[in-house]
Amino acid sequence: MGRSNSTTSRGVPVVLVCLGALLLGNVVIYLYLDSLQQSGDGDPHLTPHGACPPRHFRMANMRNCSPWLECPQVRTEVRKLKMIGQGAVKQVFLSEWKGHKVALSKLSSPEYQEDFLHGLSMLQALQGPHVVVLVGLCSEDHTLVTEYHPLGSLLNLDAVLAQERHRVRDTWQTRLRLALDYISILHYLHTSPTGTRVMCDSNDLVKTLSQFLLTSDFHLVVNDLDALPEVGAPAGSLVRCGHRELTGEFVAPEQLWPHSDGQPFVDELMPGYDEKTDIWKIPDVTRFLMGRVAGGDVVHFHLFQINGECKRRDPHLRPSATDVLSVYRSVYATMMRDSPGPGGSRDML
Repeated sequence: MGRSNSTTSRGVPVVLVCLGALLLGNVVIYLYLDSLQQSGDGDPHLTPHGACPPRHFRMANMRNCSPWLECPQVRTEVRKLKMIGQGAVKQVFLSEWKGHKVALSKLSSPEYQEDFLHGLSMLQALQGPHVVVLVGLCSEDHTLVTEYHPLGSLLNLDAVLAQERHRVRDTWQTRLRLALDYISILHYLHTSPTGTRVMCDSNDLVKTLSQFLLTSDFHLVVNDLDALPEVGAPAGSLVRCGHRELTGEFVAPEQLWPHSDGQPFVDELMPGYDEKTDIWKIPDVTRFLMGRVAGGDVVHFHLFQINGECKRRDPHLRPSATDVLSVYRSVYATMMRDSPGPGGSRDML
């Protein structure tokens, strides 16, 4: 009898230790998710690398904030190394400033001066954790300098994760966090200090992905802000993305020419639309981000309802970016709680 009591007394602490470990694990996950949420809803004047005063910057490898470079510094201190990108609006050069790698962008053609200056004004106004760090600018030379991200645009995601040194990150956790970043950026733009902004440079998947940069710690920042019209300016007004007819299934239905009776496209007759066009595109971007990773099918299963709501043809019935972000965060939290390991998520089906 005494021996039985001794065995029982030794078993109780083991149970308590297991319960304690389980509770501790849940606390760690909760704290991580709480920090994730705070980073998505924080002060828009905080940079990804800490708080800096207005018109100052700090890149990842800098200890202190520095004032934005102005024309004299951009002209004499920033050294171009090689061209790394060219679009209709900008040429982009890998450059160096005081031992730091930066990206120097120059206007490609005077035809797009208005777009370039709009993008520059948006970069200045929207500096925060979701936007690439602005290092300096020279409006009279149509030049701007931003932090350089060696992994490149989001278009490179699969190729980057296929590299041996990054292969360990190719998990549903990493990819779903990138989807959270993407929706957090939309949420920020839709509720920005400069009003409700619509991502107009998103008429196909490739163009959309090219607007975002992949950071070295596998997060996203939006990089191209050349086409961000404001909904409701003037009061009650809607937007139109460009002056040409949009086609294809990637754009929202309200972005298509509504006259299917053969009437030719006329820009002035095209109805306007709002930020719900960005919501329509979320499921397609998420599908790309998740790729074919193990556990991705479970993620799609849990996101099936909210993604279906994003694809409602009536834009008024689509959820807001705030609502979508809340559901995505809930799915991430649930899957992390029930399946913290990379390979165990299929048990949730």
